[in-house]
Amino acid sequence: MQILLVEEQEGATHSPASELQRYGHDITTVGTGAVALEVYEDADIVLLDINLPDIDGLEVCRRIRAAGDKPIIAFARRGAELDRVLGLQAGADDCLDKPYGVRELQARIEAVMRRIERGGSRCARLKCPETGKLSIGSLCIDPVSREVKLNGGPVQLTRKEFDLLFYLAERSDTVVTRPRLMLEIWHDTTPHALNSRASRTIDTHVSSLRGKLGREWIRTVRGVGFRLSPPHVRVRSMSRARD
Repeated sequence: MQILLVEEQEGATHSPASELQRYGHDITTVGTGAVALEVYEDADIVLLDINLPDIDGLEVCRRIRAAGDKPIIAFARRGAELDRVLGLQAGADDCLDKPYGVRELQARIEAVMRRIERGGSRCARLKCPETGKLSIGSLCIDPVSREVKLNGGPVQLTRKEFDLLFYLAERSDTVVTRPRLMLEIWHDTTPHALNSRASRTIDTHVSSLRGKLGREWIRTVRGVGFRLSPPHVRVRSMSRARD
């Protein structure tokens, strides 16, 4: 397996590169986010330290995830729960505390690759570059005509419902946070914590979409946000979420 290891080289006291090679992997190690963004496409999986000397590791994770389905395991400082949460929100498939044991890392690599091979960690998302139409399972979204079809039949949505659905669909590989939805869909730039009114606005629109698509299409990740996936895909998250 081709593995890209992204971690700051200078002063590094713990690098799994040589030990991972014993498992038969080919390891490419880079020390900056900029270089990682240039070479990651050749790797089967990316091991990404959130703390990098140039580009924020979370931003590197977001850019890789925005470009496709490349598997990513992020590394965070031990005990830094917020870093782990942010890493998962940015699109990482898993997040591991540093320092870590290489046997555990190898087990997590195997688990992530198994989920992806089974289609369990992400839903199949197809986008036509010519039309921009987005298909996820039996759901088809046309951003030009703003038409939505489910199982071949039309679904009538309001303007904001469509905006919310399409935003989630384009990011179906990740959990989208409530503040991000308020910023991108409702253009609320208020620099304070999400208030109860804003939260009710999101919940109302999510509830309406569930009523039109089916409750299982939009899953709640408690304390984080929402994720779109076909009903047959079981989404694994950092918490056991219920809709």
